[in-house]
Amino acid sequence: MHHVVPTSDWPQAWHTAYAFDCEEVYGQIRNRGYAYAYAERQHQTLQMVQRSVPAGARVLDIAAAQGNFSLALAEAGYNVTWNDLRSDLVDYVKLKHQNGQVSYAAGNAFELQFAQPFDAVLITEVIEHVAHPDQFLAKVAELVKPGGAIIMTTPNGAYLRNTLPRFSDCPDPSVYESGQFKPDADGHIFLLYPDEINRFAKQCGLQIEHCSYFVNPLTNGHLKTAALLAVLPRSWVQRIERLTQGLPTGWQQKLLIQVGVVFRKPLPAKL
Repeated sequence: MHHVVPTSDWPQAWHTAYAFDCEEVYGQIRNRGYAYAYAERQHQTLQMVQRSVPAGARVLDIAAAQGNFSLALAEAGYNVTWNDLRSDLVDYVKLKHQNGQVSYAAGNAFELQFAQPFDAVLITEVIEHVAHPDQFLAKVAELVKPGGAIIMTTPNGAYLRNTLPRFSDCPDPSVYESGQFKPDADGHIFLLYPDEINRFAKQCGLQIEHCSYFVNPLTNGHLKTAALLAVLPRSWVQRIERLTQGLPTGWQQKLLIQVGVVFRKPLPAKL
């Protein structure tokens, strides 16, 4: 991935994307909690993709923003299609593209259509930004071929600090449609709980192949631990992160901030 250098003629959207890239990929860290949590999420996501589909597979990355996951997967040998609602980011991602196969399909995820389904679809930190997460997952399932995988990460609704509503408790999610697709944490509408993820999978005819929880409050700087990140070696933070990932599932659901899920679309039943 090329390390781009901003210029005065860049559009504002590129400057905004570059500011995130400084924390996420260029190592110019101001907020250790954000940067450490992002690095852990990227590590977990790339592992889930690599366990789910082999190199060379066709992968669609939905709501891919500045394309860091798309480009990392392309460099790992995947044939990646980048998507985001913000078409003005296409040329910014192209500036960073160095190796591997990447194509571009800007547009609303609910309206995407392709000639062929994908081996895998990546939806990282997007389902919490839509007013109808059940319909969104159903749409994504249409884009995956039988036997293919959907790799999802999203904030964990069962996390003890979550104050957002359950989707299941909302009588009319359409009231949130005008505010959906907003970026960053301010755009979160619902955080999904484990039982809701299981129900959505059944409704869409998907099987949950893998589910894991990650990013503890120290890694993310929550619960007044941000000051510790300034003095603790990163190796210690990573070690504590791995220890908390080994807790019983019930504890993980309460203490860990992110959830990663691999859904598998079943093959047609043999006659």
